Amino acid sequence: MLDIVRLRVLAAIAAQGSVTKAAKQLNYSQPAVSHHLARLEAETGARLVQRVGRGIRLTPEGEHLARRAAEIVARVDTAAAELSALVGLRTGRVRVAGFQSALATLIPHAAITLRREYPGIELHLADAHPNVACDLLRAGEVDAAVIFRYDDTTPDDIHTTHLFDDPMCLLSLEPGQTLADHRDSDWIAGCPNCRREFLEACQRAGFTPRITYTSDDVIVEQALVAAGMAVTTIPALTLRSHRAPLIQATPLPDFRRRIYLATYGDPPIPPATAAFIEALHHAVEAIES
Repeated sequence: MLDIVRLRVLAAIAAQGSVTKAAKQLNYSQPAVSHHLARLEAETGARLVQRVGRGIRLTPEGEHLARRAAEIVARVDTAAAELSALVGLRTGRVRVAGFQSALATLIPHAAITLRREYPGIELHLADAHPNVACDLLRAGEVDAAVIFRYDDTTPDDIHTTHLFDDPMCLLSLEPGQTLADHRDSDWIAGCPNCRREFLEACQRAGFTPRITYTSDDVIVEQALVAAGMAVTTIPALTLRSHRAPLIQATPLPDFRRRIYLATYGDPPIPPATAAFIEALHHAVEAIES
């Protein structure tokens, strides 16, 4: 039976054109390469190389076996990589950070797919604002994150893939209303650090909102709107996880979030993380269909 190591040596000699260059490519010593070549000739009973001046060249038999050797080595390397990926998927772990509405909608869909396809992968989740999620990525504390941005910019050092746009909706008791229709209404807004984009949207509509309630809890916000106490804006994705009776949600033109998958570091992506990303894309397709 032909030895795979010796076939690898012959393929390297054919590709590099010399024993010295083949030894360098394989990180072997030159005598080791010569030894493997001699053993291969003994095993096959064929003369595979011949001297030409100070160098060597392959005989016709050597050229034929070298071509086959390259095919065999490539297939073995592919099989080893595939097996490594499968083993990794059986025993892997993926750590994901995401904001609340993503954790309540997209991630459960992805988790179901991941558990069905790769039951050995452990999924660890962290509830994190996008800025915090990016810091966790940089620190190596999570492997992937689902983040949002209100503009088209993303951190330069973070790898991002745009998943979809999430429109912001006006929550009120009447359908088809605009922000300007509520210039004199009471408003619910998030914490002072989370309301900048909302205030800018109101300013574009020509007014400054009268904020009488502060809350980042979507259940509280919707309950106050349903009680007729105030109006607010809320992402459409959030309404997929909870929607109170009576409220009306009207998408607002030119006011939306852009949802991204974020990773950090150079490729290749670990197999477990790649499996989660594939499951996440399936979840996005399910949400949008």
